[in-house]
Amino acid sequence: MSKLRIFFLTSFSLIAFAANSLLCRFALKGTEIDASSFTSIRLFSGAITLWLLVCITQRQTTISGNWKSAFALFVYAACFSFAYVGLTAATGALLLFGAVQITMIGFGIWKGERLDFTKFFGIILAFGGLVYLLLPGISSPSLFSSVFMMIAGLAWGIYSLRGGRSKNPTATTAGNFIRAVPFSIILNIVTLEKINIDSYGFLFAVLSGALASGMGYAVWYSVLPFLKSTKASVIQLIVPVIASLGGVIFIAEPLTLRIFVSSLFILFGIALVIFDRFKATLKS
Repeated sequence: MSKLRIFFLTSFSLIAFAANSLLCRFALKGTEIDASSFTSIRLFSGAITLWLLVCITQRQTTISGNWKSAFALFVYAACFSFAYVGLTAATGALLLFGAVQITMIGFGIWKGERLDFTKFFGIILAFGGLVYLLLPGISSPSLFSSVFMMIAGLAWGIYSLRGGRSKNPTATTAGNFIRAVPFSIILNIVTLEKINIDSYGFLFAVLSGALASGMGYAVWYSVLPFLKSTKASVIQLIVPVIASLGGVIFIAEPLTLRIFVSSLFILFGIALVIFDRFKATLKS
């Protein structure tokens, strides 16, 4: 794969990840759709898209995945939707990717990875940024919604760790999306009295599932083998920046000083940990 193609495919994936935040926030803010319905439609349309991709691009249409990963995927998608009822696109993306990276870094520490000063300082910076973002104040986000988004990040981190060794990521992701649909149906049954769907909300949910999730994940996994793991982790930190700019341009959301400062702390702190891993790999 040429470097130019890798660049364009990677760019498409990152924009797709950011688009998930924008589509979900815009749907829950500007249409009548509820969070449960958005979750179900997103997962269902993502499952169909990924299944079709497997059928079209692979000789054997074997769908893999497992129920534990599917449940983690469902928790991520559901908490993601409920969080965006009360968060801006920028704040949600920042909390999500901060929680994802902290989860994966924490897993490495739990598995015995040593902490030197740079890594420790990076973790303190990242946590400090999250604390500053959530401190009470005029511009602080909803604590309830913030907790939901951090749970979504934790679930997505677990999902990523579980699927990191998959030999066929597209087929695995397709299987997990398909298995996640029944969980979303149960969620809709539980919240039946609040179910509400309109045409625009339905459209945004389908775009989120089919394009931003299904196509986005498929393209990301296709280019991931050509990226070093450290580079892939660092590149994903661009997503909150794209979501922030998209929120300002397309949804007219304010880019507050609190978001800007906390973004610097969180992203720089995580980058310190990841780059330090990269230097350690070069030395070994």
